[in-house]
Amino acid sequence: MKKLVVALIASAAAMSAAQAQTTTTTPGHAYLGVGVASADHEDSRGFEGDGYKASGKLFGGYEFNQNWGVEAGYTDFRKSDVSGTAGRGETKGYGYYVAAKATAPINEQFDVYGKLGLQNSQRELSTAGLTVKDHATDAYGAVGVQYKINQQVGLVAEYERYGKSKDFGASANVLTVGARYSF
Repeated sequence: MKKLVVALIASAAAMSAAQAQTTTTTPGHAYLGVGVASADHEDSRGFEGDGYKASGKLFGGYEFNQNWGVEAGYTDFRKSDVSGTAGRGETKGYGYYVAAKATAPINEQFDVYGKLGLQNSQRELSTAGLTVKDHATDAYGAVGVQYKINQQVGLVAEYERYGKSKDFGASANVLTVGARYSF
């Protein structure tokens, strides 16, 4: 996790330095987006999960200029059936985050970006009348790419990390694809 945080900070610094001379000040704008997030639902407590499941994600942010912005998002990790020697059960959970965002335009249509901030996630395991909850606030990080269809609409693909590894429920490693609309 520390290596991911250091890599994201270094990437953000390198991107801003590389763009410093070519950055033109553009007026800020807000955006909203939806996505499909996929995380592994395997369990480390002796239960076998459903594997990778698609979940919904909502996000929005504000870009101060073409290089810097902030973003917040919510991902519902859905319910997942689990089974093991202790019987059957289910897990469910969610995560939300707020993060600073550094973007480096590659050309008119493609951008690469990194996000670094804080996340809060909750996971719940219910089996045989027993419910175990895991609630954590940790670091959040992401790297991604955006393809701009036009000035308002873009497609995004990213790898996200929701804090430390989880004992049950959705993995902390999440792959997301989505679309966003800029105002």
